[in-house]
Amino acid sequence: MESRAINFGAGPSALPASVLQEATKGLLNFNGTGIGIAEISHRSKEFTTYLQGVEQNIRKLLNVQPTHSILFTQGGGSTQFSAVVLNMLARHRLLHPELKDEDRVLDYVVTGSWSKKAAEEARRMGGSTVNIAADSRKSSKDQKSFDNIPTADAYSLSKDPALIYYCANETVDGVEFSHDDTSPASFPFHLLPKNALLPLVGDHSSSFMSRPIPHLSDHAIIYAGAQKNIGPAGLTILIVRNDCIVDVDAAARLGATPVPICLSYKTLADHNSLYNTPPVLSMYVTGLVLEHMLQLGGLEYYANLTDRKAKKLYAVLKDGETKGVFKGKVKEGSGSQMNIVFDVLGEGLLTKFIAGAEERGMKGIKGHRSVGGIRVSVYNAVTEDETDRFIAYMKQFAEQHEAQEEHQ
Repeated sequence: MESRAINFGAGPSALPASVLQEATKGLLNFNGTGIGIAEISHRSKEFTTYLQGVEQNIRKLLNVQPTHSILFTQGGGSTQFSAVVLNMLARHRLLHPELKDEDRVLDYVVTGSWSKKAAEEARRMGGSTVNIAADSRKSSKDQKSFDNIPTADAYSLSKDPALIYYCANETVDGVEFSHDDTSPASFPFHLLPKNALLPLVGDHSSSFMSRPIPHLSDHAIIYAGAQKNIGPAGLTILIVRNDCIVDVDAAARLGATPVPICLSYKTLADHNSLYNTPPVLSMYVTGLVLEHMLQLGGLEYYANLTDRKAKKLYAVLKDGETKGVFKGKVKEGSGSQMNIVFDVLGEGLLTKFIAGAEERGMKGIKGHRSVGGIRVSVYNAVTEDETDRFIAYMKQFAEQHEAQEEHQ
């Protein structure tokens, strides 16, 4: 096999080499059919059976109970910004037909670029009042940076919202809700009503399948694009509580905004995610990745791997800060375990750092264009050895440029 670069890109991101090799066989001959996966009918017995297996493995890995359906669609997280609003407002209309639009409240927890975009889309669509239940910029030093996860006392949740939205991990800004309920940076599940069907919506795109999802059963909807941890771009996975799969046409007759047929969760559920042609190839590769994950030990294995990689990266970043070469962008305790972001200090050193990484076969570390700096994404398929190679480079770079500063 040809030498491959280490892909630290934020998405589409690295996939296991063994899975890619297996996928090349399926491109020519899917499961002994004699037809390639990119050619086969999505309604064939072989593919529908395969898709059932993909669903079963998601249930197994995340312990998804029968209270929730698993749906497959397209359009990524950005399409779900609209779809969750339409479906949850339709549900709310059926539950509370007497309310005026302005009395239907959508709560948004804004912790980064993606949750900000989600709230903006909800406001743009109308039909409700958008309440920013928490905004992490208010807790930042400059009052405008997404550099932290707000503590529980910063939340102002509505009494009976149609939805409560949060983004588990912000890929651009490098902040993530803690998976430890005792952490100040965890999502404040304790503030939510008990013994209720919560309208909680979690965008888990960039942390999906890196570890178990806290309080999964309390969610109305969890969605994730496959292109971070488990597959190629093109597939979006939904975990939807069954009471949130509603008759959107009945809601429209009561005054709700009509929902495009392919954005309706009921359409997806009624047709086993095969109402129209799905992203067959992306589904296939995702299925291979899930099998690979189960063989390695499931989410317990990946949670431990994620912890080790992130701890080592934050340790070397901290060491580089003491040398005056690196500067982290996120408050301690709020940092993402998937996307580690920092600046390289000194004139011209950012460009030099990126170029040095490229020379060593490490690609995709340039920060998002909106914030700059460095972003190192260590999704599931980035091995610990590959992470260690990047850490060694960070150490070498920091030592070299600390020495240069001392001699000046």
